[in-house]
Amino acid sequence: MRTLRTDAEREEAAALVQDRQRWLTLQGLPVPARSDIPAQFRAAAMPAGLFEDGRLLACVIPERDPGLGGGKGSCLFLGCVHTLPDQPDDITRLITLWASDFAARQGLPVVRAEVQARDTSGPGRIAVLLHRLTDMGWDIRGFDTGREGERVARLELAAERRAGLSALIDCRVHAPASAPGEGSRS
Repeated sequence: MRTLRTDAEREEAAALVQDRQRWLTLQGLPVPARSDIPAQFRAAAMPAGLFEDGRLLACVIPERDPGLGGGKGSCLFLGCVHTLPDQPDDITRLITLWASDFAARQGLPVVRAEVQARDTSGPGRIAVLLHRLTDMGWDIRGFDTGREGERVARLELAAERRAGLSALIDCRVHAPASAPGEGSRS
């Protein structure tokens, strides 16, 4: 896991997001419609990527802010989490383990994230995703309007130092700065 520093790495993340959005569309799953997510990866201060053997498998925008994700208190907020299409849940599990450890090392008590809860693909597909995430340790903290104005499930994960994780995931992500207008978002 490392910070995406170069323009080429950020473009690779933007391409991964576009591939993921095409895949979601072909699967009949909801795609965030209110923002240009690939552009967010090009412009974010410190986006991060999960690499294996030089291949980008997932990208995320980690932020530190007390008002993000609908909870109270400081957190590590994982914005714009995207994985390569047709990848196993192991990637999401690795991101979950990394995020929990990374938040603990930053002195943050929890990790928060949002998952689209608008299910246009038929009954149950979002429920299956949420069930998989709760099996990985995430707690569902309710449903609300998310940062992008769409219906989301708010997720929270306890921060936990995981001493042996470095054997599995090498972390070279820089500590995220507080988001602009800290505390002004909900």
